[in-house]
Amino acid sequence: QVQLVESGGGLVQAGGSLRLSCAASGSIQSISEMGWYRQAPGKQRELVATITFIGTTNYADSVKGRFAISRDNAKNTVYLQMNSLKPEDTTVYYCEAGILRSGRVYYQDFWGQGTQVTVSS
Repeated sequence: QVQLVESGGGLVQAGGSLRLSCAASGSIQSISEMGWYRQAPGKQRELVATITFIGTTNYADSVKGRFAISRDNAKNTVYLQMNSLKPEDTTVYYCEAGILRSGRVYYQDFWGQGTQVTVSS
């Protein structure tokens, strides 16, 4: 069994900052890419940022220069530092990880339960 547990969401004023965390636990052999996505009601889930095992990052244009993704491989944890938040960043954020479970030979995508971020104007 593998779980991704997110934390750090909440309510913040425009211009403020939040830091999201997502910890993977369970029978994990290896984790490849980790990432953050977000999904507003009635819209498709969209990529926010991803990071490879060796630290190569990728960002959506809408968050470049404001958000920073990082990871701690020893803790199987990915972080998203969100600065200069805007009201349009308000939505549910999900973490994702490509995980090789113990005893398996292929990676699977796992998702967290989501954490709400609300930015007031």
